[in-house]
Amino acid sequence: MSKKRFVVQPECFPCFLRQVNISLSQTSLPREDKIAIIKQTLPEVENTDSTTTPAHSTTFLHRKIRRLLGSDPFHEIKRRYNQIALGLYDHLKEIVNNSDDPLFTATRLAIAGNSIDFGIYKSVDIEAEISRALEEKLAWDDYSRFKESLNEVDHLLYLLDNAGEIVFDRILIETLANMDISVTAVVKGSPVINDATMDDAKETGLIKCARVVTNGSDCIGTILPWCSQEFQKLYNSNLVILSKGQGNFETLCDETKRDIFFLFQAKCDVVADFIGVKKGSMLLIDSRRFGTQVNNGIS
Repeated sequence: MSKKRFVVQPECFPCFLRQVNISLSQTSLPREDKIAIIKQTLPEVENTDSTTTPAHSTTFLHRKIRRLLGSDPFHEIKRRYNQIALGLYDHLKEIVNNSDDPLFTATRLAIAGNSIDFGIYKSVDIEAEISRALEEKLAWDDYSRFKESLNEVDHLLYLLDNAGEIVFDRILIETLANMDISVTAVVKGSPVINDATMDDAKETGLIKCARVVTNGSDCIGTILPWCSQEFQKLYNSNLVILSKGQGNFETLCDETKRDIFFLFQAKCDVVADFIGVKKGSMLLIDSRRFGTQVNNGIS
């Protein structure tokens, strides 16, 4: 049986244009300039390679947007949500410390933090997402497999996603440290959408609790051939990888050599349909079980 792959679907094309509009909404450009930039990004959409993931296409698209603007349109909103999330830090730590299973609670909060995604949304109700993560069942829950995998390692690689969200990741990383598991956290090599970079890791205090490195790339998700050789060696040397966000899932769900645990929310119909869940579902997926079930048509 051929392996089911995650590739561009017809429904992705309106989303590509929506991402251009979200990017431009972060600027104060006049209407005429915004329309001109939208028109100049259309060739990127037209040239989409439908045999690759949507993340490949949006990487090219956002590079074009930043080049046309001459700046990073998400710079200010990233800083704002870093500060909003830092304002919740003490409260979130208290929730984790007072729970019967701190690791379980910290993973749930990390999934809640994945709602801070301005490649998809224009605004986020973080408090509502925290409540939902703590109260609702996950649509796919491999927590027991994740916890069991930690018995075999004393270190893991943590692929980060968005600014602001990384404060939630910091709490999970600190929880792992309390279990004597060290973490190498991975940020983007340069800005793309509101993905976390080294500047965000410094601003949110993440560098105080983990070794932080870049993947040497500005790609959406983790497109391994586009990442630095240093990162690829690091990736291949880790037995267990914790991966945040939909973009990382898109680009790594075909991986079979590593045991990857994906923590994210299914924010679009294409991803939700691929997994076999409802849009908006919260997920903790073991890549090995996912690959087996999806390719056997069980999801």
